[in-house]
Amino acid sequence: MGTLVGHVAPGFGFFIIGLWHLFNHIKLHAINPKSYSSLPWFPTSKIKYLELYLIMVGASMSISMELFIGPDRHQPFDPDGTIPSNHLHNFEHSNISLTYFIYALFAILLDKLSPPAEYGLTNLLGAAAFGQQLLLFHLHSADHMGVEGQYHWLLQIAIFISLLTTLLGINYPKSFLNSFVRSISIMFQGVWLMVMGFMLWTPSLISKGCFMNSEEGHEVVRCHGKKALERAKSLVNIQFSWYVVGVIIFSMTLYLVMVKFYYDKVEYQSLPKFILQDEMSHEDENDKDDVEAQKKANNNNVRKPKSFLEIGKPFAAMDMER
Repeated sequence: MGTLVGHVAPGFGFFIIGLWHLFNHIKLHAINPKSYSSLPWFPTSKIKYLELYLIMVGASMSISMELFIGPDRHQPFDPDGTIPSNHLHNFEHSNISLTYFIYALFAILLDKLSPPAEYGLTNLLGAAAFGQQLLLFHLHSADHMGVEGQYHWLLQIAIFISLLTTLLGINYPKSFLNSFVRSISIMFQGVWLMVMGFMLWTPSLISKGCFMNSEEGHEVVRCHGKKALERAKSLVNIQFSWYVVGVIIFSMTLYLVMVKFYYDKVEYQSLPKFILQDEMSHEDENDKDDVEAQKKANNNNVRKPKSFLEIGKPFAAMDMER
């Protein structure tokens, strides 16, 4: 993962999955606002498990790149069978991918077998994947103090939100806001990973006063002095804020546009039903009158307290007779 492609490729995957979830959750809620219930993944019309298949393929490619394609000797071990220091991050990244592969695999099996706890277990598997990702990025063997460490620290915020909302989704499947935030956090993970790839491994985009330095087989951004480092970290924080604002604007705009489209469409399609009901009500008017008359006849057989006006009616009749 410690390259431009190693960050942009998985980042694009997270972005697509997050956008796919965001689109489908908004659509589902707009069509069924009262009976909305979230889904951990969304099937497609032609290939039901396409989303899960893509996760498995992406995870497999990531593991292959980290452990077999990326290393110079196309395997991550030393001749004595130990793991060299410069390959520790490869194993960390591959373990994250392995957890996502397991999530997708068991999500398919759970859907095919349909056990009673299918929904809860699928969300739990997703939470385990996010938890593994958060743990390994928090305890990352790469630099924690430099510019790259600042990018990783901010990435953990998005991962934590994905983890938290996935766990909350187990007990609150009907919460649209929880699903909405979860989708945004997954999408933002992808955006931030792509930003990391370009900003850390494109020399022209590196902060002023910093440079790329080769350490233990991979390139690391270093800075000339503490002042340059603090400036670079501050710029990372500003970038993070900008992208948070941008993702929020994009998500809210998408929500408003989709709700306007799908909600109005549902109302328009429902209009003939009301018209049909009105026509049926006119046709059944006589039957309803008969039913009401029958109810009144039955009610007369039951003694009820009379109102002041009803009590006055017999006395008025008596006066007329006199």
